[in-house]
Amino acid sequence: MIPDGPGPLSGAALLGPRGQEILAAIDAAREFLESHTEEELLSRVGQTIDEIPRVDHLTKDVFQASYGGRKPGAPDDVLTGLGHFFITEQRRLFLDCTGGHYQMTWGYRHPVLTAALAEAERLGILWDAHSNIPGATVKRLSYKLVELCNPGLQGIAECDASGCSVPGGLDTVLLGICTGSVACSTALKIMLARHREARSDPPVVIALEGNYHGTDIFAQSMRGMWTGVVAGAEFVTLEPNDVQAAEEPFARFGPRIMGFMCEPVMMNREAILVETGYMRRIRELCDEADALLAVDEIQTGFWEPGFFHYRRWGITPDLVICGKGMAAGLHPLSAVIYKRPLDVLAQYDAISTNGNAPLAAMIALHSIAMIEQDAERIGAAAESITAMAHRVKDKFPDRIDAVHGDGHLCGLKLAKVNDALELHRRCVERGVWVRAHAYHEGHSTVLCKFALTAGPAAIEHLGGTYEELLGG
Repeated sequence: MIPDGPGPLSGAALLGPRGQEILAAIDAAREFLESHTEEELLSRVGQTIDEIPRVDHLTKDVFQASYGGRKPGAPDDVLTGLGHFFITEQRRLFLDCTGGHYQMTWGYRHPVLTAALAEAERLGILWDAHSNIPGATVKRLSYKLVELCNPGLQGIAECDASGCSVPGGLDTVLLGICTGSVACSTALKIMLARHREARSDPPVVIALEGNYHGTDIFAQSMRGMWTGVVAGAEFVTLEPNDVQAAEEPFARFGPRIMGFMCEPVMMNREAILVETGYMRRIRELCDEADALLAVDEIQTGFWEPGFFHYRRWGITPDLVICGKGMAAGLHPLSAVIYKRPLDVLAQYDAISTNGNAPLAAMIALHSIAMIEQDAERIGAAAESITAMAHRVKDKFPDRIDAVHGDGHLCGLKLAKVNDALELHRRCVERGVWVRAHAYHEGHSTVLCKFALTAGPAAIEHLGGTYEELLGG
């Protein structure tokens, strides 16, 4: 029993003097989204929705500058959303072509996941738990991840004493971690621990130029940040898909290489797609050097019918890292799936306070089941996105140099940086929420990563917007 105490305050009271007005605006926006079809919403994308009351919203004056602090003008942040649409505080309707911040697998407030959340709470499934007592949903999710990483393996006997052994496969899961940054850090720690067991010379880590493996200082050093801070390790970066260039550092460093880490689609570098032939050669080079191969599927994982992109390559990595969309944006939850001999870390070498979240694991299981049931439509949508991007490129060959990425993770590489920035600006002005990579030299790509809710109508709306704006 929970002892008697103060009752809950109203949401309006917690939001301050304008709380009641803000909640009324959120509720009106929710009602608007729920009462209109996708066709009706697409016809009003970019418009101000007068059915929602106007409110003076909270400012961001205490925010840090890089996240909008102290900027002039009225704030225009998210009010509420549904599926691949959201409405802002200034009552503008947007088509979200990025799946939130690339992590909302099924978009905003999906009814199946909303119902699953309510059922889990009714049943008493906990929001979080100590890492030593993770609960049934966390354990089942671990088994499910092993199944997904080993095609053909189904129905693992979770309740017997024999455990699970997949010779040469990925059969061990570390799920007690929240964010992708911690998951990448964990994989690197496994590499480092294994290297130190066998060798005393400084380890070498190989990654791809423009990599993004989180905000851990070691991972950031892999992409050239914090020069000189991390001592005792060497970092080598390679141009993606250049087999000849990859062979040189493997020949030079050999057994000093503790591992190679990459993303299948480099969303921090204009959505460059890493090619199958390249990765098969990398697997061979890692084997020859006795180095570990880690595939960072934080962006790509759970965004296609096969769940993990690396399965297309026909190879088995030593470690697979996933996060972001695993729990459909409800709660940060990440994992590293790896081969049993690599289970070398102590209990608290890699952990997050909120890493063993039974409620988030239940949502992740629901999301995985939804992908399995809807695989055919998801695959068709991926093909449509790729076809749409190539159609736009073919129509504007003088403005667009290439189509990057694959399926839901797709980018248009424009010939000029200013064109990319202007296309992005005009898309947002039209209520089409895409992102632009133009903040590094040579970057000029407009990116999308639709939530899995998106179908032909939303995809064609984006393609039509691209064509109209590029034509102008």
